[in-house]
Parts: sequence; structure tokens; C-alpha cells
Amino acid sequence: MMAVDKIGQATYAVQGVYIQGTGSVVGPKEGQGPLGQQFDRVWKDERAGQATFEKAEQALLIESYDEALKKAQKRWEDIELVVGGDLLDQIITTNFSARQHGRPTLGLFSACATFTEALAVGALLIGGNGPKTVLASAASHHQTAERQFRFPVELGYQRTPTTAWTATAAGAVVLSEDVGPLAIEAVTVGRVVDIGGKDPNDMGSAMAPAAFDTISQHLQDTGQEPGDFDKIYTGDLGHFGIKMLIEYAAQKGLQFGDELDDCGRSLYNQATQDTHNGGSGPGCSASVFAGPLARRLVRGDWDRILLVATGALFSPTTYQQGETIPCVAHAVAIKAVRGAGQ
Repeated sequence: MMAVDKIGQATYAVQGVYIQGTGSVVGPKEGQGPLGQQFDRVWKDERAGQATFEKAEQALLIESYDEALKKAQKRWEDIELVVGGDLLDQIITTNFSARQHGRPTLGLFSACATFTEALAVGALLIGGNGPKTVLASAASHHQTAERQFRFPVELGYQRTPTTAWTATAAGAVVLSEDVGPLAIEAVTVGRVVDIGGKDPNDMGSAMAPAAFDTISQHLQDTGQEPGDFDKIYTGDLGHFGIKMLIEYAAQKGLQFGDELDDCGRSLYNQATQDTHNGGSGPGCSASVFAGPLARRLVRGDWDRILLVATGALFSPTTYQQGETIPCVAHAVAIKAVRGAGQ
């Protein structure tokens, strides 16, 4: 039975919404990282035969769609709605890709928190007796994001230790009312939090308070503790941001244990891959969930996780105008459904 019930201030309990299939596609650098063998596809180069990096990002997303549909045993005509987003102006990766699949599409933007926003929107719509099958996704590409938000990589500028590495990655999931190997338990919609940070090369520190705000709200609304989850994965706080989250939470009376981890911190080898703070971008949490995390849930390593993607909501224009960086995090609780293998 499908149902959505609001609990607490910002959380919705969801029943009868399942993840039937996932697709994860990453670039060569991501494939060389610790999780490289756990993605569905790893590109040999970042352009993959496309004329531009922007077109390559669209191809990356389409391939993640194909993998998710294949595992869910669905065709495009079975998908009633596509929800997703990316980092590029006018979310062109998601919107231009929609020219190919031709399905009804809702383009979303929460920066690097877009994937959990997409999961939340899809789950709430299905649980509220809307569409029966939704494809949720997010994508990013290192070369396109660097060009838009920082500098052309050809300049060879020096990156600071707190700078994140935008992942060349895409992840997609098929959400459905039909039983699948994973189920959505609850979603918590985050508030925009701004602590006054202005450095786009230190987004982990800017996003940590937003991650805390959403995690603590989810725990308060559901009456749970961090240890009730096998894992709590933030999106892309990275090595510096996750430390700040732990310290910030401790000051507020919330203690994390070994269950806390971060998708961006997990994606690369910090010692050998020169990614500094770790991975970032909407495709970071999308691919890490759709690949490694979903696999571990399905094979029985874990029963429940809380995925909390984090996003810094600035633009090149607001940065140049001296604005601070508002941030947001959205949380989705996901559990394994035993006996319904992917």
C-alpha cells in the first residue's frame, strides 16, 4: 500500500515506494579510485567520443538511464516521469538529454544535493498516488563544472587543499510502486543554511552546518539515533567538511560513530589521486549511491542507510558580487527488501 505521512517538521514517512534498478556511470579518474570496480560503467576518457564536454555529460547521464532501466526491466515507455538535475546553467544536461528520451520531465536544482532532491520528489509523487514509475537522476562532469564555476583547466591554476574535485559521474534509479530490492522509508526536506562562508574553494565547510541541520531534523522527526542506521552518507563534504560536521554536531550534543561517512571522501584515493578535499558534484552522491551503496544494501552488508546529499547554492555571479554561500541538504532513508534481488 502506498502512502505518505508527514511526521515532525520536515519529514515524510513513505510506504510502498521501491527502487527497482540503479545505474552508475563514471569517468576514468573515478574508475581508478577505491570504488572503481563497483560502478556499472567506467569511461576510458572524459569525452567518450563526444564533440564537447557538455555533450559528454549528457551521454554520461543517458548511459546511467540505460543501466537503471535494464536492471529494472523497464522500457522508456514505462517511465511516467523523469526528475533530476545537474550543475550547468539552465540544467542543460538534464533538459537536453530529455530531447532523446521524450518522457515528461521535471528539472531540479539543489546543486550537489540534487540527487536526494530527485529521490524525494519521485518518492513523494508515487506515494501520493501520482505517477507509478519515476526515473530519478543527477549528473556532473569535471571539465564542464570547472569551466563554469572556477577557471578553464587549461590555465593550470593551483588548487587549495580544501578544494573539491567535481566528479565526472552520473547516477539514476527507477522508483516504482512495484516491489524492488530497496525501499524508500522517509525523506527530510532541508532548509537553506548560510553561515557566511564566501570561498567557493571551501564548500565542505560551508555545507557542513546544512548537513547537520537536516540530519538532526530527520532524527528528531523520526525519533531515531545515528546508530539506528548502518551508514549515514553525506554527499560531498569531503575530508575537511566531514570533520567540521562531527565537531559542529558534538557542540550541539549529537555524537556520530562509525556509521558516518561521505560519498566525496570515499570516491577517490586522497594520497594518490590529487583530489584534495575529495569528490563533489551532483553526480558524486548519485553514482556512489547507484553503484557501491546500493550494491552493499542488496547483497546484505547493510539493512538501512541515510543518504544526505549536500549542495552549495551559489553561482559565479553571486560569488563575484561578494555574496555568501547558502547551502542545503536533503535526506532520504533507504532500506533493503530481502528476497527481491536487483
